[in-house]
Amino acid sequence: MNILVLNGSPKEKSDTMHLTRSFLQGLNEDEEHAITIIDVIKKQIKPCIGCFQCWQRGDGNCVLQDDQNEILAAYRAADVIIWSFPLYCYGMPSHLKAVLDRTIPLVQMRMVADGNRVRHETLVDFSKKKTIVISGCGFPAWEGNFDGLKQQCRVCFGGPTILCVPETPLLNTPEAAPLAQPLLDKFRRAGQEFAKHGYLAPETVAALETPMMPGNDYIAALNERC
Repeated sequence: MNILVLNGSPKEKSDTMHLTRSFLQGLNEDEEHAITIIDVIKKQIKPCIGCFQCWQRGDGNCVLQDDQNEILAAYRAADVIIWSFPLYCYGMPSHLKAVLDRTIPLVQMRMVADGNRVRHETLVDFSKKKTIVISGCGFPAWEGNFDGLKQQCRVCFGGPTILCVPETPLLNTPEAAPLAQPLLDKFRRAGQEFAKHGYLAPETVAALETPMMPGNDYIAALNERC
């Protein structure tokens, strides 16, 4: 498989990428796959200007001259696309959202009804691609942290595997290693599961999203460091 990772973290030591790398390790456990990791923060991605020249040309490319067409080429070639990023204001970081906005060259102006929604016809056969979203946040597991993000990803990606993990600063806290390592091990095993079946069981997703420590204890520990 060709696996594309769009790393949306702006930091070298990314909490979320700790999880994603463990997942990739599991994916490659039994069979080595081609993995491309793009650090989006290092790319020049201009905002979409809504000119729709991509729809007029219909070649799957954007007319803006920056790094987005490189990403679009990798997107078209990928069998699995992993969006890995920290939660920013209950959504994607702006530089990664710009990448998502500028995937419109991969669809056409023509619209079709698809169940209870309307979408654009595609230039790419997305039915043959699998999308995984891995997002971490610094909040404990309060209701609603990821609701807006999940809705956006379901609509944009049409049934992706979504993994939303609270308390991810613990992954870069040395004294929290006894709590973090079991979660990293779960992500590695989840990668193995995905490589074998092409999906994750609901109980696997639930285990990956389980907080590493009780919410009140997490808040108290974090506030002590402030």
